[in-house]
Amino acid sequence: MDSNSQIKRGVILSYVSIGITVLMGLFYTPWMISSIGKENYGLYTLANSVIMFFMFDFGLSSAITRFIAKYLAEGHQDKANNCLGIVYKLYFIVDILIFLILLGIFFYIPEIYQKLTQEEIEKFKIVYAIASIYSVLSFPFIPVNGILTASEKFIQLKGCEVFQKVFIVVAMSICLLCGFGLYALVIVKAVSGALTILLKVYCIRKYTGNRVNFTYFERNEFREIISFSGWTTIVSFAQRFIFTIAPTLLGIFSGSVAIAIFGVANTLEGFVWTFSTAISGMFLPMVSRIYVKGDGNILPLMTKVGRIQVYVIGLIVVGFICMGNDFVDLWVGDGFHEAFIGTVLLILPSLFFTPQEIANQAVLAQNKVKKQAIIFLLSSVFNVIVCCLLAGSLGALGICIAVSITYFIRGSLMNIVYYKDLHINVFTFLKETFAGPSVALVVSLIAGVVINQFIPYQSWLFLSLKILFFLMVYITSIVFVMNEYEKSLIIKPIKDLIQKIIKV
Repeated sequence: MDSNSQIKRGVILSYVSIGITVLMGLFYTPWMISSIGKENYGLYTLANSVIMFFMFDFGLSSAITRFIAKYLAEGHQDKANNCLGIVYKLYFIVDILIFLILLGIFFYIPEIYQKLTQEEIEKFKIVYAIASIYSVLSFPFIPVNGILTASEKFIQLKGCEVFQKVFIVVAMSICLLCGFGLYALVIVKAVSGALTILLKVYCIRKYTGNRVNFTYFERNEFREIISFSGWTTIVSFAQRFIFTIAPTLLGIFSGSVAIAIFGVANTLEGFVWTFSTAISGMFLPMVSRIYVKGDGNILPLMTKVGRIQVYVIGLIVVGFICMGNDFVDLWVGDGFHEAFIGTVLLILPSLFFTPQEIANQAVLAQNKVKKQAIIFLLSSVFNVIVCCLLAGSLGALGICIAVSITYFIRGSLMNIVYYKDLHINVFTFLKETFAGPSVALVVSLIAGVVINQFIPYQSWLFLSLKILFFLMVYITSIVFVMNEYEKSLIIKPIKDLIQKIIKV
């Protein structure tokens, strides 16, 4: 199967996985909160955040994708296998360090989280221990995603993700229906992750020619990978750093209720993040080929992909601004009004900077990650400072304000890197990508406000009607600004489906 087919079907599976994730969040979050309580949900969120703090891939997954994609584009499978041998040695070393750090944190939990009660501390220790054991055992398998991505096996990769989501849905339903508590939910996540890892390893063995050469070691290549992954480690660490550290900051400056409120906003932002990054990494092999075999001009691809992302992210962001307040009130009930405002602040930057995903891939392909790492690092330091200043007085809302400001600053600085280092005409990109769609977004925003005025009532029925009317306006507005290629992406699948139905 060729690259384009893998990408198209991979994108479809990505959105299937996202759909399951969204339904899980919409259904399980309020069910979970009502079953285990707001405080226990806060502890669940806190434990996940601490573990995720150490479960990012330290840039090595990006290194795998970048180097293997480059070697495969050049036709050197042996070099790809040798590269994997070096990377896995690094992963095992890092895994030992993570184990020692997590073990040390366990003994200092009461001192770190002084805002938690003694009963909450005891519960958190158990949850933390379960999640930590899974993290240490699963960390060496993080590279499997990079291997499948570099080999352009997106169908297999996204299919494994769909399996994991379905397993969690079934297992968590059983746990909640049987009245199991906090600990069972954490175990379910660990078991689902372990089974998914085994499935991905099977896909690598069956569908790719990549094999890890554990005996290989070459000093210069080792240094090159370390140099590249060192900077991408900073990028990976800083990219979602604040969402990982925020519950801890709230645990220090505010308390479990503020953590729960941020957990809701973080869950909703996570939906948008998942949508916006559904195609992330899929184009890195293609971008690498453009630089290895082509003329290096990625602006046409960047614009083509960027406009499609504006349509998708624009629907979510503008729709949530218009309907999100009603949704949050109906979804999780009283006491979470701040989560709506916080979510708007968290998702707004994605509308402007997610469409630049191809430029982000070009940064990796061209090994221009040093400046990106510096920008991300300085942004994270600024973010933490502002969060500490605002978390005590504003709680979860203060964290969201700090994140939104930082994301806009960081995205603006990255545009300078795209322009100066990658020679991408950012102004042309912004004009061709946002000029037409922005008109449709403004029209939809005005329509959403008007709809709320005519249907002010709060219930799932009226919210569904509002969303239906909003979708009609949004789709109509977008069709008017779409170009012929974008229209064909929608019309052709519909025609093919109709033809299949007729034949049946």
